[in-house]
Amino acid sequence: DVLPSPEGPVPSVSITEIRQYLRAQGIPFHDGYSCLHTPSLFTNGREDQPLPPAASAPYTLFIDKTTGSFLCTATLAEGTWQDFQANVELRHRGVPAPSSEEPEEDTRRAREDARCIWDRALPLWELLDEDETSKTKAMFGISLVTDATLKRFGVRYLRAAKSLVFPWFSPRDATLKGLKLMRVEKKGDAITYVEETLPRFDSYRNLFGLPLVGRRDTELVLTGWELDALALHQATGVASLALPRGATCLPPVLLPYLEQFKRITLWLGEDLRSWEAAKLFARKLSLKRCSLVRPGNLQPRPLEALNQGLNLTKILRAALPASHKSIVSFRQLREEVFGELVNSEQVAGVKWARFPELNKLLKGHRRGELTVFTGPTGSGKTTFISEYALDLCMQGVCTLWGSFEINNVRLAKIMLTQFATQRLEDQLELYDEWADRFEDLPLYFMTFHGQQNIKTVIDTMQHAVYMYDITHVVVDNLQFMMGHEHLSVDR
Repeated sequence: DVLPSPEGPVPSVSITEIRQYLRAQGIPFHDGYSCLHTPSLFTNGREDQPLPPAASAPYTLFIDKTTGSFLCTATLAEGTWQDFQANVELRHRGVPAPSSEEPEEDTRRAREDARCIWDRALPLWELLDEDETSKTKAMFGISLVTDATLKRFGVRYLRAAKSLVFPWFSPRDATLKGLKLMRVEKKGDAITYVEETLPRFDSYRNLFGLPLVGRRDTELVLTGWELDALALHQATGVASLALPRGATCLPPVLLPYLEQFKRITLWLGEDLRSWEAAKLFARKLSLKRCSLVRPGNLQPRPLEALNQGLNLTKILRAALPASHKSIVSFRQLREEVFGELVNSEQVAGVKWARFPELNKLLKGHRRGELTVFTGPTGSGKTTFISEYALDLCMQGVCTLWGSFEINNVRLAKIMLTQFATQRLEDQLELYDEWADRFEDLPLYFMTFHGQQNIKTVIDTMQHAVYMYDITHVVVDNLQFMMGHEHLSVDR
């Protein structure tokens, strides 16, 4: 994914401008948590009618307060703030609003593949015999999850791939839009879960469990994993959804579906990275309605809590409000301080897998810290930093690259070679396989090259942080970005 799009940086719009425009156009709106809600331009049939009066129209169009982009949940039409204004202008001229466009060829094919897999998969509660069912459930650690829960969420099992299959149904018309497949891999005693999605992640806009949410539900628990959502719903009866990429990111396009909830509890996992992510997501969702479950010995991830026989309702009640006051006493910090002592390894940050010596020096990658690498031309700074960033990226650290010295194609080639740990020039038949895996990394590139206006660069970074939950930014290099005439400026 390239940021910003090649057409140029995203023009920014303020919430005040959006409100003024809506009032000037006579479009009624509610002020929501992270979006403004308005009646949709895309739903009513006759185009020559003015917008329906506020009372009669459901407010199905959501405008993101930070970026101005919109989504109509009734027709799934979406676009930028400029697209929204263009549609309003067209409506004034009596031109029909465009219907939501056909999905691209790739997406359509992925959906057909998903449908084939779905048809071949068996409902997990109806495998050949009880023995197979219980073995399969034990393999995924969900022996305590009841058949009723599995049935409610529509979880299936694909024998050929030994994978659980989680469906993604459109919230609009309940058609199958995609799937996530999950299998278990054992390495010694350690168990890892390998996931695959159809369509690929960038167009995978799923909130697992969304079709089960009732219109009147006002409380929600957001988890980072489908199995956690099953455990939570079974143990507490509260509406539970799983984010498509866990604690890696919360795509803004999902925010409209979360607007109806007055209280959202984030229970993303059991490590400090999930806790950091929960704090970041709460800012997007509006702090005043969010609570966070702090990871700890008696507060593991929901599935683990269910398996240990803990009281999940009690853990939810003890969740901490996300918005904190400006002044606190040590009593309120006491648990946090204890958590830092217990998890001192995690507090040090995300460790590099390929650079044990670097871990001794820097301890790990932590948010909010600046590291400067210096060295003469040609000493290997870019090569090393791309390897260093790739190492973190492969562990789920969302990374934004600003390469002002070498272009993105060359940089991506270096990184892909490092990722595949082999020269792909000699084995071009392997290119697609490695490129597919590389594409799934949470890695983004800025399209600037050479000297840039600092404000534009910083605006782009801020936009990326909001859109993609970037937690690691690489600037290569400062001299190129600043140009030489900036040398007098306080850098």
